[in-house]
Amino acid sequence: MFLLHGTPGSRVGPAPHADLLNRLGVQLITYDRPGYGASDRHMERRVCDVASDVTAIADHLGLDEFAVAGRSGGGPHALACAALIPDRVTRVAALVSLAPIAAAELDWFEGMTPTNVSEYRTALQGRAALTAKLASEAEEIKKDPVQLVNSIFAELTDSDRRIVTDPEFRTALIRNFAEAVRTSPGGWIDDSLAFTAPWGFDPAEIRVPTLVWHGQDDKFSPLSHSRWLSERIPTARMTVQPGAAHFHAFHVLPDLLPWLVQR
Repeated sequence: MFLLHGTPGSRVGPAPHADLLNRLGVQLITYDRPGYGASDRHMERRVCDVASDVTAIADHLGLDEFAVAGRSGGGPHALACAALIPDRVTRVAALVSLAPIAAAELDWFEGMTPTNVSEYRTALQGRAALTAKLASEAEEIKKDPVQLVNSIFAELTDSDRRIVTDPEFRTALIRNFAEAVRTSPGGWIDDSLAFTAPWGFDPAEIRVPTLVWHGQDDKFSPLSHSRWLSERIPTARMTVQPGAAHFHAFHVLPDLLPWLVQR
């Protein structure tokens, strides 16, 4: 199973524990999207480009079929794999995902936290404006990875705060953010530009079994985005968890693994 990280994120982000993966017989594959961590940057990449990256990795590992899960910024990329390589993808889960910015009858920014609204509105102004904004933020994270976690704390719901203040999870999250921008802010910039441009596929094209999960109180990726996706994807099953928000997606993934790895 491929696990596609969020934005910003990296291959070393929080993941299900090894004992659970072993018990279910799951080979979990993570990697840095272009521009993050150890991966070379791919300028002008679109969300749809992830399909060729995942295909290349699967071919290298000798995998004919696999499930795909994506959290937050990984959600659109997971859906791209389902739409564009359906002969390889067995099942897909998109957790707290964004919807396409041009989604019909969706107010894309409604209910979104001010930090994300600012980032994506800047992305709509073009690469130069977004680079100026995120390059300085990435530099601060490189100096002090705790800074990003602290900066978003005021915008977290009570349920997200309980998750983020857990010492084990907080350590993993800080490590994840630090690795994301270790070499450059390029991955973060290119993700945001890709989300605010055409994705290169229509979610309505997806035909593989799809699970769309969202915390009811999420403000980073509003619930309305997943509702739109679930209505658009013919094979989608929608799960909304009351009392949960954005970071609960890390906690719920282990519960979804048995469904994801069914054949």
